[in-house]
Amino acid sequence: MAMETTAESPVPVRTVLQAVGGWIGKLGRIWVEGQITDLNARGGTVYMTLRDPVANMSVRLVGQRGVVEAAGPAVTDGARVVVHAKPDFWINRGTFSLSVLEIRPVGVGELLARLERLKKTLAAEGLFRPERKRPLPFLPGRIGLICGRDSDAEHDVLQNARRRWPAVAFRVENTAVQGTYAVGEVMTALRALDADPEIDVIIIARGGGAMEDLLPFSDEALVRAVSAARTPVVSAIGHEQDTPLLDLVADVRASTPTDAAKKTVPDVREQLQLVRQLRDRGRRCLAGGVERELAWLKSVRSRPALADPVREIERQAEQVTALRDRSRRCLSGALDRAGDELSHTRARLLALSPAATLERGYAIVQREDGAVVRDAADVRPGEGLTVRVASGRLGVTAAGPLDDGPA
Repeated sequence: MAMETTAESPVPVRTVLQAVGGWIGKLGRIWVEGQITDLNARGGTVYMTLRDPVANMSVRLVGQRGVVEAAGPAVTDGARVVVHAKPDFWINRGTFSLSVLEIRPVGVGELLARLERLKKTLAAEGLFRPERKRPLPFLPGRIGLICGRDSDAEHDVLQNARRRWPAVAFRVENTAVQGTYAVGEVMTALRALDADPEIDVIIIARGGGAMEDLLPFSDEALVRAVSAARTPVVSAIGHEQDTPLLDLVADVRASTPTDAAKKTVPDVREQLQLVRQLRDRGRRCLAGGVERELAWLKSVRSRPALADPVREIERQAEQVTALRDRSRRCLSGALDRAGDELSHTRARLLALSPAATLERGYAIVQREDGAVVRDAADVRPGEGLTVRVASGRLGVTAAGPLDDGPA
């Protein structure tokens, strides 16, 4: 419950400290994991600090020498341990500490298992996806380098980068690259370089070492910081066989610091050679194109239409004349055939016409109603008839049928 206090009725310090001690005493015995620093033995008591490997937090540890020695020689500064402890609050001084009951060093196998679990967790969050990785600029204006002070990694990156491109510029941030303060210092340098608008690429470099020495570069906080950086990051930690989690989240992984310089900075000699090759190729392409156009122009100029334009006109005129004569012949032939056919048709019509029959002396006898008389027996005596001859008609009266005589 909260204390009931006012400015008029305050509580003494002892009451507050006793209440805090009571609350802390309710925690009971706990297991805590961290990294040992400031190890100091005084008589039969050992004092040390247990630092959180991710956050910048720590707690004081107090234990008996026998308890610490029972954990073995692995309990040293920088060691990762699991501590079974009882929270204590010293009321007289108002200080908090953990009384050590048991210490267990975290072995390599356990560290590897924890790293594997962390790796799966980060992969499930998508921090290692290829589409998150950004390409490096072709020629960075300024490169940020995070490395140990006067380290071989710093020398390798600077020397190889300047050998490849002498005008390359660097901003070097020297930090601890192993031990208790490595993660915090590297993250601070990373934030500083990422905030600098002149920095185009950040290289985090460290030489080879034991797995324990490279643990800071598998720290979850550092991995997440690299993932959140806006500037492309190149990881150059250890040797080819070393694979800290930083390699997986970085935009580019380099096998060594020297390889990082090669992947970040282009080789000026190679680029000049490439420029020469492209220039020569451009000249050959341009010369070839001009030669092809000249050959085409020469071919066009040698054509008859351009070599002798009048001859082409004459040839076309001859074709026009030939076509005209051909059309005339075709038309004349068609007219002649049509005239002959008309004459033949006219002759057939004349041959079949009744008028031609009348011209030969025949006549057509018709009754008054126009009916043609075909049989003499059909005519009554005295019946009026009309006789049509070749030139006119005659009105006659039938006398009656006559006897047929010899023809």
